[in-house]
Amino acid sequence: MILPINIKFNDKTPKFYGEESGKKPDEMYDGDTLLENNFSTRARIGVDKITKAFTVYPVKGMTGSINSNFYEFLTMGNVPYIIGSITLMSIFNAYKSYAHRDKLRASQLGNKMALGVLFYGLFKEFSKNFIDKPVKWFTGIDTQIPYARVIHQLQQSPQDSDLTSIEYHKIGESVDFTRWDLLYKKTGTPEHNLIFDKIAKKNGLGENLNDSDQEVKPIYKEVLIKSNLARTISSYLWAAVGVGLAFQNSWKHYFKVMNFKIWQPKVFAHSIKIFGKSALKATESFLNGKEKSKSIAGKHSGKILLGTALASTILGLANTLHITKKPSKSNIKSVMNDKKETVVC
Repeated sequence: MILPINIKFNDKTPKFYGEESGKKPDEMYDGDTLLENNFSTRARIGVDKITKAFTVYPVKGMTGSINSNFYEFLTMGNVPYIIGSITLMSIFNAYKSYAHRDKLRASQLGNKMALGVLFYGLFKEFSKNFIDKPVKWFTGIDTQIPYARVIHQLQQSPQDSDLTSIEYHKIGESVDFTRWDLLYKKTGTPEHNLIFDKIAKKNGLGENLNDSDQEVKPIYKEVLIKSNLARTISSYLWAAVGVGLAFQNSWKHYFKVMNFKIWQPKVFAHSIKIFGKSALKATESFLNGKEKSKSIAGKHSGKILLGTALASTILGLANTLHITKKPSKSNIKSVMNDKKETVVC
């Protein structure tokens, strides 16, 4: 049975449909729905996926549900990642039974590891914008547009009816199976190819094209492939920069006054101030390297790592923006000679 695809478009910021009607999350969409790529949407998707990775999906897998699928398996990959991160952050901080000297050393290492885990995640995720944002500015192509996919599940008991679940994917998640259908506006309207028209204009293909979608799709695919590679390589290098920055000794001043009690404004403000100063000193020591080291790598390891991350971003971005799939600018007038006789069959 082939189920119909019902696509919803909203000129305003797309919402999680049904949230005002009291519906359950899996009932918020009548069909696959394009979502706005903004912080609130990404946050909602992230919370939904992590929550289900710890609750719904493991239960379905352990009970042998016929509706458990590969998407849920991949989503549960967040579970060991989060548990492992918490373990690294806490393993050296569980020093209550240590001797006094060991407590101090364990505390210093534990705080660095905790900060390293935090910086790893922040630098890795934020650095993806170094590729995504410029690509969108220069080409008009947003490679990270999310959409909600409605999955019609199989009946597990006679009482079940119209079982559905929601998966969150991205338009260009698969280069070979890009969800072009979600990029079209309402059929039969002047805005049917609106998104493709904007991309075509941005890339110098002209305006008022008869089939802008056909002109744009090869470009879109090329940008997806190149940006995915650039994002993957550069994000891990930036994550390494974050870890290197976290392991500088300059943070010990912040660890002494570290405080997250926002209900104590003065203490919290002082903690933030010291964090800023420690961050500057940590950056300086990261770039200067070990002064006593005789090797070039020891003295300039921070600069080398930072330079590598910057180079990977710049080269990856340059490669992505170098589009080779643009159609030829030659038109019918340059191909046909009006002065010569032609035969129409």
